[in-house]
Amino acid sequence: MIHLKLRHPLSAYFPFIPITTTISHQIHHGFPYSKTSSYSSQPKHPQHLLSILLKHPPSHRHHNKTTQQVHSYTITSGLFHFPLFYTHLTSLLLFNNIIRSYFLVSLPQQALYFFAYTQKSLTFLSYPLLDTFTFAFLCHACANSTCTHFGIQLHSLIFKVGFQFHVYVQTGLLQMYSNFGRLVESFKVFEEMPERNTVTWNVLITGLVMWGEVELACSVFNQMPDRSVVSWTLVMDGYTRSNQPAKALSLFREMVVVHGIEPNEATFLTIFPAVANLGYVKICQLVHGYVEKKGFNEFDTRLCNALIDLYAKCGCIDSAIRFFNEIPEHRKNLVSWTSAISSFAMNGMGREAVECFEMMEKAGLRPNCVTFLCVLNACSHGGLVEEGLKFFNKMVNDIQLVPDIKHYGCLIDMLGRAGRLEEAENVALQVPLDIANVVIWRTLLGACSVHNNVEIGQRVTRKILEMEKRHGGDYVLMSNIFVCVGRFNDAERLREMIDKRIAFKIPGYSSV
Repeated sequence: MIHLKLRHPLSAYFPFIPITTTISHQIHHGFPYSKTSSYSSQPKHPQHLLSILLKHPPSHRHHNKTTQQVHSYTITSGLFHFPLFYTHLTSLLLFNNIIRSYFLVSLPQQALYFFAYTQKSLTFLSYPLLDTFTFAFLCHACANSTCTHFGIQLHSLIFKVGFQFHVYVQTGLLQMYSNFGRLVESFKVFEEMPERNTVTWNVLITGLVMWGEVELACSVFNQMPDRSVVSWTLVMDGYTRSNQPAKALSLFREMVVVHGIEPNEATFLTIFPAVANLGYVKICQLVHGYVEKKGFNEFDTRLCNALIDLYAKCGCIDSAIRFFNEIPEHRKNLVSWTSAISSFAMNGMGREAVECFEMMEKAGLRPNCVTFLCVLNACSHGGLVEEGLKFFNKMVNDIQLVPDIKHYGCLIDMLGRAGRLEEAENVALQVPLDIANVVIWRTLLGACSVHNNVEIGQRVTRKILEMEKRHGGDYVLMSNIFVCVGRFNDAERLREMIDKRIAFKIPGYSSV
């Protein structure tokens, strides 16, 4: 028997969680077996533990503790050491469901350690007793973990016990290697598969798109015997991510017009960024008309929110707000309001963004970090300094949200644009060290350059050079400040430092 090994101690991943009152009652009183959990007495029947797992399905939103509690009970009760466990078909279902539940709640390493523990410690749970689902679940767990070494061992084990011809297991291996970025191994697994389905092809395309191999993904897509709407959407997403929006739109047109395949919600959410990147208002209106014609607007709030954002990015703020106002009040969620606020912000309409924020609060919705970021950005570009400070204080003190570096950056930019450089410097000094970066100081240095403030500019430059010395733009900005106030010798000295420190400056360019 081959024992699969992991590089960390089992104790780090096997926390025996205290069983809650509800689960404890179900475990100890829900099945007519002995109430003791000692090794000398018979533990609960696997069917009972399986029923508990099925009653408490894993949730992505909240890590479900039931799996860990059932897992803990199977070990502490000695269930693995009784013939009852490995002679009953339900035992395999229990075993598979524990593995499946772990990776569904984003704890894939727990699933792998559970499997490794059972194979190392027990002799009865041998590989012939395991089935396709066991290895498929393990492959998916590996794909969502960083256990590359374990995944390679698992592949060897699958080949050894004869599961290399099972399409679900091989698809799991394909996803595992793709997530690891081992595309050569992915293609090898794919080529060795005697049977492939649409999901298999899509998994390979997903892996290629994930690692930026868009043209290769398109080549695989062209060889597919049967393309689903998911297949088309994946390639469109690849073109959008690789900044090739025209190709994404061309593929969308081919799918709809030539092949007659109807797009789904994911297709529209993929194609909207491509339309926004090109900024074609006419295409935006055509896509909107298609969405309306197919009735997506009547039930899909996510698409409505995305359309608001799309119109705003194409510069059609009137269309964005008109469409927002047409959405029934009961369907408007926080994302809808945030999209409207963001639309005003990106079009320089600070006062309207503030009013929209206030209307959202009157509607009874609680703003989140993204909402505050949008309204702070609007205040920054609209020159609404006092309103921006009020929103920042409201976020920290009233709503009690923790600001991140983007919120501090907006605040510094807002104060810097208004010429309140000392306040901006104080804010920059108060940024927590664990999130502080050089960008906020460069933002402040840019404001010093606009207002020709030499004193603060020198302090900011010293702070920047403590963090990064080889960015030529920092020297140039401070040099320009010196030139503007007539300190040409200091400006020349900074220019010379660029060559001495081998600092680099990215040249500007124009798309015209």
